Amino acid sequence: MPKEFKPWIWDEKNECMSDEERAELVSERLVACVKRMYEKIPYYKKKLDDAGVKPEDITGVEDLYKLPFCDKYDFRDNYPFGTLAVPREELARFHASSGTTGRMKVVGYTKADVDLWSDMLCRCFAMGGVQKGDLCHISYGYGLFTGGLGPHYACEPYGCTAIPVSSGQTERQVQILKDWQPDVIFCTPSYMLGILDKMEEMGVKKEEINLRCGFFGAEAWTVEMKEEIEARSGMKAMDIYGLSETLGPGVGCSCSCCNQIHINADHFWPEIVDPETGAPLPDGELGELVFSSVTKEATPLVRYNTHDLTRMYHGKCACGRTTPRIDKITGRGDDMLIIRGVNLFPSQIEEAIGRHKKNVVINYLIHVDRVNNSDTIYVEVESKKPLALVESPDAIKKGIEADITAITGLHIKIKLVDPNTLPKSMGKAKRVIDNRFQK
Repeated sequence: MPKEFKPWIWDEKNECMSDEERAELVSERLVACVKRMYEKIPYYKKKLDDAGVKPEDITGVEDLYKLPFCDKYDFRDNYPFGTLAVPREELARFHASSGTTGRMKVVGYTKADVDLWSDMLCRCFAMGGVQKGDLCHISYGYGLFTGGLGPHYACEPYGCTAIPVSSGQTERQVQILKDWQPDVIFCTPSYMLGILDKMEEMGVKKEEINLRCGFFGAEAWTVEMKEEIEARSGMKAMDIYGLSETLGPGVGCSCSCCNQIHINADHFWPEIVDPETGAPLPDGELGELVFSSVTKEATPLVRYNTHDLTRMYHGKCACGRTTPRIDKITGRGDDMLIIRGVNLFPSQIEEAIGRHKKNVVINYLIHVDRVNNSDTIYVEVESKKPLALVESPDAIKKGIEADITAITGLHIKIKLVDPNTLPKSMGKAKRVIDNRFQK
């Protein structure tokens, strides 16, 4: 059986300081960061010059609004190495993620950046109750993607043991979980559900594995999906957050006291802004998440708009941390579908499907097209049983359709399909096929 879940605080000084102390610390780091970027990165100097801003105009976080936003297009337009603030020869590593028009977003790391990354992940490990000596089963992909190598290198300073399984070969993943008895797992939530499906197929019960906690991220996922993972595995599911452009996983993580994500704001200062105007929004308002990675050496960023949609909250958490918290990411502003004039996010579909876990699994595919100048949409959803054995498929479909309408205001048809019909992702799950702009 899994060991007792014992979360703790890795860096009490920085995770529990007052808001005023944190703002003062970040202000010093921000001033130095803007000056360094202006002097070392030509694209950023031009961006500030075009905005009529000089480094000396920035005296602290209260002046952030004066600075222009950065976004993924800065990486595209300065591919591959134009975002670096240090000579390429000083780098310890590169990582990259998929980018616009086929160009990757290339991110450099100095040795200090790699050490910072490990330290941020150690904070996350502690939130999840990872203990010294734990076996950590890492099923994120290794390579240019940050998911695998980030947790891998954090295991050493934390004092636990990495099992670098990477993604794929799901039957072997189950064998290792059963035979090696790892305590912790790292992977995307959709792939965790795939592993759990394979366990059931192989006749492996949750009591036969030793997982105490798992760190899931790299894609938006719902509370319903979290609850399903916990119920089927017996472990605590943590929501780990990050993106390659700022660092990788470890920018933030959920704690044991709430479903919100603590942001390591002493290094990654967060803002929530209005998607339309870019104006800052108060706590509790839904908007786009913006980061300033003020201590990153190789690829620093100021006011980087992730386009992830969430809300932010301040105040001391029951876990003892005072870091700002965000809600689970509901989707990305640039992933939003507009269907007949209505804004729709895949996570809303997932929420509706998650209410019917007795009959279906949370594996779905949204199909969007345009017929006679009108948007059409339907969703394929996997049944838990073969359709030939389902007693009332129409009732199941109507139930899901009703919940989708209640959540989104849209009438969307459901198509039930047999188990294991839809592809199961080993990385980020592909949830949408939009053919409207392919014609």
